[in-house]
Amino acid sequence: MTLPSSLAEALRRTQSGDLTGATALIRAALGGGADRRPIIAPLDVVIDLKSERTVDAPRPRDATARRGCFEERVHDGPAGRLAYMLYRPQTSSPGMPLVIMLHGCTQSPEDFAAGTGMNRLAEELGFLVAYPRQTQAANQQRCWNWFRAGDQVRGRGEPALIAGVTQDVIRMEDADATRVYVAGLSAGGAAAAIMADTYPDLFAAAGVHSGLPAGAARNLPGALSAMKQGAAFKDRRKIAARFVPLITFHGDRDGTVNEANACDLVAAATAAAGVSIKVETETGVAGGRSFARALSRNADGRVLIEQWTVAGAGHAWSGGDTAGSYADAAGPNASREMLRFFLDQRHAAE
Repeated sequence: MTLPSSLAEALRRTQSGDLTGATALIRAALGGGADRRPIIAPLDVVIDLKSERTVDAPRPRDATARRGCFEERVHDGPAGRLAYMLYRPQTSSPGMPLVIMLHGCTQSPEDFAAGTGMNRLAEELGFLVAYPRQTQAANQQRCWNWFRAGDQVRGRGEPALIAGVTQDVIRMEDADATRVYVAGLSAGGAAAAIMADTYPDLFAAAGVHSGLPAGAARNLPGALSAMKQGAAFKDRRKIAARFVPLITFHGDRDGTVNEANACDLVAAATAAAGVSIKVETETGVAGGRSFARALSRNADGRVLIEQWTVAGAGHAWSGGDTAGSYADAAGPNASREMLRFFLDQRHAAE
């Protein structure tokens, strides 16, 4: 089967909802035959960090939710309906910061809360956390559709829905509109980058773990290519008109999303900053793993971008809780580091 016909059949299968079959066809067309190791991890399985065999992902509920209130709500707006889980710490009060957490493929808000431990941090540091819930009706594997052109623009599709959830929580909980942040893992990380790109007036900072930059792809074949080798930043259609501070985490052994995408994210953020940037790099060890951290500062010494590279880590939330899927207990605590970075950032609400 030639490459063009393979892609045509893959697109047909994608449109009919058969993402597994589409992925297999594209792997074969790119040279990943049955006797060879797959080019990338399939979109519909979870990869075990130790042996890289496929395993069933656990679906736990976050035990820390008993301390505060973890409840399901629904946003209903012009772009449609989207359910989400909201965590309010026991000592919640008006004027708290808000973090929007976007889960990865096959995950749920409850699973993502367990793996990141973000609700525990909310109790400790005092902020609200909202977890939008992707459905199988929208994507067979519950991935955010970051690779679809219609889900990469302001006022439409998933960005409009996620922004609607954010605005609902700000209004109903009287959250601090100058301290609203978005973070995500994998497909959720790519969606977080899109939210920063499309709603820079809404978010004071973004965190992307094992994700891709906004505009990395506009269809499934492009998504698979970007995941495998990076996002070709030079081909992006635009740069956000307003800079959003960024922190990224990526494992250097990630076999699902190439680490080159973290560099593409930083390149996009650096270009959007529009100011002279000085980069300094430091190394260290945390949670049994070595890491390198690149800090991008402006002329006043303020850190605008942080890029964390975790040695030996795969496609999983660094320093997470293995009660959730896609979580690696080793390495620096990505949740805590993101919150440290976030709470140093704020903007004037418009």
